[in-house]
Amino acid sequence: MAEPRKRHWLSRLSFGTISLVSAGLLVLAYLSVVIDPAKAWFFTLFGLLYPVVLLITLVLWVWSLFRRSSMRGLLTLVLLPSLFFAGRYYRFKQPEANHEATLKVVSYNVGLFAHGPEGMDRLALADSVSRFLMKQDADIICLQEFFLPPGHPLDYWITRHFPGYKAEFFVKSGKNGHQGNLTLSRKRVTDKGRINFEHSTNLALWTDIKLDSATLRLYNCHFESYNISIPGLVKQEPSVEAVEETEQKMRRSITERPKQVSAVLQNVENAPVRSLVLGDFNDTPLSYTYFRLLRGRRDSFVKAGHGFGSTYSILWPLLRIDYILYPQELTAVSYEVPRVKYSDHYPIIATYYESGRDSQ
Repeated sequence: MAEPRKRHWLSRLSFGTISLVSAGLLVLAYLSVVIDPAKAWFFTLFGLLYPVVLLITLVLWVWSLFRRSSMRGLLTLVLLPSLFFAGRYYRFKQPEANHEATLKVVSYNVGLFAHGPEGMDRLALADSVSRFLMKQDADIICLQEFFLPPGHPLDYWITRHFPGYKAEFFVKSGKNGHQGNLTLSRKRVTDKGRINFEHSTNLALWTDIKLDSATLRLYNCHFESYNISIPGLVKQEPSVEAVEETEQKMRRSITERPKQVSAVLQNVENAPVRSLVLGDFNDTPLSYTYFRLLRGRRDSFVKAGHGFGSTYSILWPLLRIDYILYPQELTAVSYEVPRVKYSDHYPIIATYYESGRDSQ
């Protein structure tokens, strides 16, 4: 009888240890939203792991109920905050909005037009993306990592592919082509500018756009990327040098983003009108970046989306890193993430009702 009792004791100890580790990782993920990555960059990694850790903890919690384990109380406690956080990754179908949309916005990191079907060159992929976007009939289109090969006049290409839109852009042109952010609007543009980020090729464009009831300042943001190829990382031979290089890239990206967010928020605070912030944040909903930018705004996916909100195709459905955060003067009517294979990101499309129209 001693041997079965010993195995039972070891089983309980193992389950308790795994539960404690999982619970601890979940708590660290929660803390990542309030700890500045510039001071403790590694906390962002816990936020990145949140969906996986949440799933593991849920499995352990169910098993603890089944086994009537003493760990069920702890696991229940650490899962409670996820009632708030998990809905930023997945939404159940929501009631249809009572308002008809008056504004449609698209945000899309097109990945330099370098992630299309095999055999399709960048220019052909750019043409396909422009046709897809024109079919959306959106009022505003914001692109990040826009690219045009050398030898193609930028103004002419945009005018030909996006008739009826006013283009505001900032791209760096050189022997390798044109690269940057592009904002297209069918609404009247009253002012514009850009926010450069120190020691980075990333930036944010801001555009004041006249709506029916008010003027809105729209920020087309592309915050610091990890500059890590997931497929390349998987294929790479394991080595100390590869690990150190990956760690350095991640640390730089994570510590730079808070500075870039601060630069955008400083402009937001000084803006004479309400702001809509969108683009590729390169951070998840459980991050310091996301919650800082969310203050005073609402998340379009949370208010009007359903299903998985993941926007990074390679690790779907784990990573949601593209957002449209809107002011209270708008009401989100719909939100979708078409899973089209033109980039390593998926586009996000949201429609809104201008609440201010009711008072006119």
